[in-house]
Amino acid sequence: MFTFLHAADLHLGSPLRGLSLRDRELAERFGAATREAFETLITRALEEKIAFAIFAGDIFDGEGKDATAALFFNRQIARLTREKVRVYLLKGNHDADNVVTRKLPPPELAHEFPSRKAETFLIEDLRVALHGRGFGERAEIDNFVLGYPDPKAGWLNIGVLHSSLDGRPNHDPYAPCALDDLRARNYDYWALGHVHAHEVVCEDPYVVYPGNLQGRSIRECGEKGAVLVDVEDGAIKGVRRLLVDRARFTEIFVDASALETPEDLRREITRRAEGEIERAAGRFLAARLRIHGASALHPLFAADPSGWRDQFENALAHAGETIALEKLLIETHAPKAGAKRDSELDFAALLDEVLADPAFAAQAREAIAAIEQKMPSKSEIPSEDFDSVLAEARDLALARAERSA
Repeated sequence: MFTFLHAADLHLGSPLRGLSLRDRELAERFGAATREAFETLITRALEEKIAFAIFAGDIFDGEGKDATAALFFNRQIARLTREKVRVYLLKGNHDADNVVTRKLPPPELAHEFPSRKAETFLIEDLRVALHGRGFGERAEIDNFVLGYPDPKAGWLNIGVLHSSLDGRPNHDPYAPCALDDLRARNYDYWALGHVHAHEVVCEDPYVVYPGNLQGRSIRECGEKGAVLVDVEDGAIKGVRRLLVDRARFTEIFVDASALETPEDLRREITRRAEGEIERAAGRFLAARLRIHGASALHPLFAADPSGWRDQFENALAHAGETIALEKLLIETHAPKAGAKRDSELDFAALLDEVLADPAFAAQAREAIAAIEQKMPSKSEIPSEDFDSVLAEARDLALARAERSA
């Protein structure tokens, strides 16, 4: 019996650009977490006494200005090779041959699959055959699997592939193939990379995405890590998740429809944050807070949408020191009208009439475009965001009219 490690999508050297624009300190924390997660992975793998390790693409995020990421990676896998653990590397779309030009030779016992055609590496003492092909170009659109070699009879056969299979949300369709293509190879295990969510696609044969080691944006919430694969009598016995992430993204949804005061809302945010902190088990959290629902508090939000961030950050701080606000989204709306004054109804109706006028919409777009031209970063507001801007302007006007009445 032996165990091997299957990991992918380390993205060492990732710049975390989106997060850096909003919160540089938070971006630095998650950048450090990426390396800490990899160090933890190697430590845990050694504790498990793995026989070999597979890294199925996107080890690096792309070409760096120096060799820092490559040096860090080599130092870590050298911890494996010094213990006679064999390592098998495959390039993905982010670290393809034509993307990463700053290369350092890996340690001995580390083997890299070629990018021109599939190749097989044999581990004689374990009777394991590993078949794989890396990316030569960033956007590989051919079905690599069709060129993978036949299985070695009587051995455990593992296919290593960086692919979206037949498509996965938010992932480019690189090296596409069907599940039937994988089954046709008659391998025992497919070690996949590219998709950042953990998924056991199939168990006959095993087709597995380990997911990435560390979440890098709010689109990658929850647990992250790799997998350990146990082998007994020449067959796959099972797959175990190995969680190594050091920081996590999370979304906190708060329905404000039943909350009557700002203090009620702050207490609810703190309560929800405490639950997230407990589930994170000591990991740092970047929380996106979404306030929604038909709420009596909506006029207060509409009157000062940016002034609530500090209050909600403080509510998170009351929950613990290991959580920070990544972004605040206030998505509330006013409850259905009750017994409003005629003047309020008239003003609301007037606003609705104005906003429905195409001529007003055109004038508003021109005004916004003129403002954008004066801003350092120029960008055009999409139609759906433009409609939201107008809706927020309506709510703000109503809220201020109500306060001044």
